[in-house]
Amino acid sequence: MSTPRSIDLLLEHAFVVTFDDDRTVHRDGAIAVHDGAIVAIGDTADLRARFSPAARRDLQGRIVMPGLVDAHLHTAQTMMRGLISTLRRSRALRVPTWREYLVPFEAALSEDDVELSGLLAYSAMLATGTTTFFEAGGPHPEAMARAAWRTGIRGSVSVSTMDGGGRIPGSMQQTTERSLQQNIDVVEALPSAADGSIRVTGGMSLRQIIACSTPLVVDVHREARERGVKVHTHLVEGTYEIDYALENFGHRPVEYLESIGVFTPALHGAHSVLVGDEDITAFARAGVSAAHCAKGNFGIGPAPAVRMWRRGVDIGLGTDGVASLGTLDLFRVAMIARVGQQLVEGVHRHNRNEIDPAEPLEMAVRGGAQAMGLGAVIGSLETGKRADLVVISMDSPDAAGYDSEESFLYECASGRDVVEVYVEGAQVVSDGRVTTVDAADISARARRRQRELADVIA
Repeated sequence: MSTPRSIDLLLEHAFVVTFDDDRTVHRDGAIAVHDGAIVAIGDTADLRARFSPAARRDLQGRIVMPGLVDAHLHTAQTMMRGLISTLRRSRALRVPTWREYLVPFEAALSEDDVELSGLLAYSAMLATGTTTFFEAGGPHPEAMARAAWRTGIRGSVSVSTMDGGGRIPGSMQQTTERSLQQNIDVVEALPSAADGSIRVTGGMSLRQIIACSTPLVVDVHREARERGVKVHTHLVEGTYEIDYALENFGHRPVEYLESIGVFTPALHGAHSVLVGDEDITAFARAGVSAAHCAKGNFGIGPAPAVRMWRRGVDIGLGTDGVASLGTLDLFRVAMIARVGQQLVEGVHRHNRNEIDPAEPLEMAVRGGAQAMGLGAVIGSLETGKRADLVVISMDSPDAAGYDSEESFLYECASGRDVVEVYVEGAQVVSDGRVTTVDAADISARARRRQRELADVIA
């Protein structure tokens, strides 16, 4: 008999939902972890015989799944939670919201404010099962990175990039040359590793085509492709963007980006609400990724997210941050996506079962990983991938009476059912609480600072 291999951690006696291509499930499953990666996955009895762990965790039948991936997050808007809802009770809101409220708020933030925003957002995300985020672009990305390192989350950060557009605060608008250099600086300061072993990395960002010149769009994409990183942008998010593109370029947004040679796998188009069938074909053909932010997208239009998913587009789910509809719980976003996509895809055909119960969560896990270009290292529980794991309890009232763990996971689980989280094999949530930072202190500091910042958008 061979000597058991020494490893860092063995999670055993779990209901393991792998999210792999075959939707493999291990009913009395175990996961062996070493140096931040999964080295084996299978039946508990088998792995107990093969490995000698430094630490062993008996999960007593709890569900283990891959960490969720937030494919579109605005870190710098975290302390806006509730401010716009409060404001609209006393006056009519100006439009568009992103230009009138979101960008001015971000412009007022100091580096310390952004780090505090990151600590608040990332700890909340970890506590509800999100282990990776894709930053949309904001001020002070170096402060976001510090917060990500401290909390233990995985993420890609980037700077908000605008060299044009009307009524944009001066501090948020740079020259074309400066905007390009800022993007390069972030990527060079936060390099990635091919095996995914570096948690916090830099990416590139363009706010959207109505605030970015064509030379900037082209140059940022060129630099991104040379460095092997993604460009995160808002795309086909509203009718105003389509009108702008038609007026200024004679094309709809996707056609415009194709015409200037930047509709490539380097591009990540958040929202992608008002895309037509030709656009979906273009996404799939070009390998452009997307993010469906179900909390707000249905207020814009019938986003065809599941249609894009089924046609091979790398599309994930995003919270869009908490400036409105303020949850960072991607399980809840997946539920909204399921209901909304049923309306979009099934109701007109009188098909009440159009959406596979697993699809929204698969988008939140596999889709998000693929959209970030990380499908080879996260997004499923498989040997060789990074050990980003979420443990779900079935002790809540919502779980009572469910005939299977899978049905509960896909139909009813939420962030409040998360009891343990591991990133790179290191435990960052225990008994439902983040262990890396003082969440209560962070929340108290954020409440005080939010009151001081509220006047910015009054």
